[in-house]
Amino acid sequence: MRLVVISICFTVSSCLCTAQDIYFPPNDAGEWDTLSPADLGRRKDSIAKLYDFLEQEQTRSFILLKDGKIVLEEYFYNYTPDSQFVWFSAGKSLRALLIGIAQSEGQLDIHDQTSAYLGQGWTSMPAEKEALITVWNQLTMTTGLDESDFDYITPDCLTYTADAGTKWYYHNSPYNLLKEVLQEATGEGINAFTMDRVRTKIGMQTGIWIPVGANDFFFSTARDMARFALLIYAAGSWDETPVLDDPEYFEEMLNSSQELNPAFGYLWWLNGKSSFILPGSPNSYPGVLSPDAPEDEYSAQGALGQLVSIAPSENLVFIRQGLLSSASPDEGIHNGIWKRINALKCGPTSTSDAAILTHRIYPNPASDRLHIEFDDAHISLFTVEFFNNYGQLLLSHENNREIDISSLSPSFYIVNIHLDKRVE
Repeated sequence: MRLVVISICFTVSSCLCTAQDIYFPPNDAGEWDTLSPADLGRRKDSIAKLYDFLEQEQTRSFILLKDGKIVLEEYFYNYTPDSQFVWFSAGKSLRALLIGIAQSEGQLDIHDQTSAYLGQGWTSMPAEKEALITVWNQLTMTTGLDESDFDYITPDCLTYTADAGTKWYYHNSPYNLLKEVLQEATGEGINAFTMDRVRTKIGMQTGIWIPVGANDFFFSTARDMARFALLIYAAGSWDETPVLDDPEYFEEMLNSSQELNPAFGYLWWLNGKSSFILPGSPNSYPGVLSPDAPEDEYSAQGALGQLVSIAPSENLVFIRQGLLSSASPDEGIHNGIWKRINALKCGPTSTSDAAILTHRIYPNPASDRLHIEFDDAHISLFTVEFFNNYGQLLLSHENNREIDISSLSPSFYIVNIHLDKRVE
């Protein structure tokens, strides 16, 4: 007999939110609505452990959103909501958005040759090899340019190693040149374009590209970084205002852009893929980027742990700005935060609520059907959610006391029950 083993967690909440119920803060930088961690069943002791981890890892700013509302917001080392920090390579994902906006306006096409915007001879490659490189290759890290000169964009630093599209390597130089492509295509500076197309539409009060060496880095406050994250979570629209009005590009941006590194979209990192290649290495590794993050999670990631992380299946978004402790590698902070976010769940609102429901879900293990009973006969509104051990939502039922679980494979699952306000 097939067996499904259930771990049961309970939360009592005053409302049931769906992915469509996205809250957008006002554009005048006023109040940003919040959700109480207690109302979501978040455990205070686990929140303290999350904050301890963040502080230990030299975090400056951290914000966790649920359906767009702030659940957690904390600042460390004298940082405040008004403090700005550099996004480093997390800004790459913002630039991917800008390229998509320019394409939606008809000002460029990502399948055009890069030389259509930069002119022939923008590299030192043979002309026939340079002609293979498109804007798409720049977005996907598949230009085939020699990565030895990692940042620089002068032709003498841009030499041939492989045909475009045949090699994946995390390379700043072709990314940096996306700024030149954007400005040539639109006739606007990158800061003016960002201000007009993104900042003013989503209410960002800060945000500027600043040249730092051979790079241009974006700087903003944590809340403005969170606004960008919320825009992406909302599929490129802010409330009812489209910012990126190109659903096809948006979908391509957040899905595997090529087979060489399936964990990479258009300058976005994708969890839950079969393999990945990390910056600075040509090697492909089997498995997912972050085992403790939901499988559908995607992220903008920058040096020293700058993070924009979005998990649609859980309606969660978090941003993190700061440095890293000397003992922690860049790739560890992302999974470490998700591990501790997962630990926030499964806390009953009170011991009495847990006692009401204990031993009322049966059988466990189950085979094809799961039954739910409540001691309180007045309970009529509730949602039952089934998660795998990656935190991915697999099933959801509303107000159903007998649930068909025959579609689940034999394994261990977490069942989370949300109770609405009790009707007297």
